[in-house]
Amino acid sequence: MIIDTHIHLDGEEFKDDLSAVVERAKEAGVEKVFLPAIDANSLDSIAAVCRQFPNYAYPMLGLHPEEVKADYEEVLKNIHTAIIESKDCIAVGEVGLDFYWSREFEKEQLLAFEEQVRWSVETGLPLMIHCRKAQNEMVNILKKYKDKLHGGVFHCFTGNEKEAAELLAFPDFVLGIGGVLTFKKSNLPETLKSVPLNRIVLETDAPYMAPVPMRGKRNESAFLVHIVARLAEVYGVSEDEIARQTSENVARVFGV
Repeated sequence: MIIDTHIHLDGEEFKDDLSAVVERAKEAGVEKVFLPAIDANSLDSIAAVCRQFPNYAYPMLGLHPEEVKADYEEVLKNIHTAIIESKDCIAVGEVGLDFYWSREFEKEQLLAFEEQVRWSVETGLPLMIHCRKAQNEMVNILKKYKDKLHGGVFHCFTGNEKEAAELLAFPDFVLGIGGVLTFKKSNLPETLKSVPLNRIVLETDAPYMAPVPMRGKRNESAFLVHIVARLAEVYGVSEDEIARQTSENVARVFGV
């Protein structure tokens, strides 16, 4: 059995065939899926999907860096309230920094991320961290709380050995590995030779980032099997061992 630690099942892309998508995932051996909120509106859509699939779909609540705008403080208040009131929230996420497209709200992103890191410290919930073109800034913020952090996932990791080592210096954190691993020009297979198998978890980031041989299609949790197969090749172990160890890693980080 395998676990998809990051899928946007509440998105418009799944509204017409959500039940079929979940059924295919279950048939492929996916026993749990974790859904990250990205803004205040997604709090309701995430909750609805998790109610529809209890003990299968689990909510993570946070403000995505690309959704940080001038009104971010008000949005954060709403999300913080939802986390405090939730009985099911398993992580603070999807949070982080993204300076790939724009630095227009750079200051606000930095403040919002640090605020949400503090929530993780307060609540004991792990973090689901999105980081793009901002690893130095992200690491500097996390270092302030290093002894108080409760672990989490560096989502959609695609970096090199040095970047992996810098992130794994934070105990109880793991790298989220998805479709990029299967891409022809990906350096991930090489990088992962320096990453212990007990420091990674599986993810799709669906509907985005579909793995080979499904590239160009809408991604879904059932496609995790292609990532598992590639990881088995990279680590020189069986697919069953990849499934066992990554699920154990999820239990250690998230407690579910």
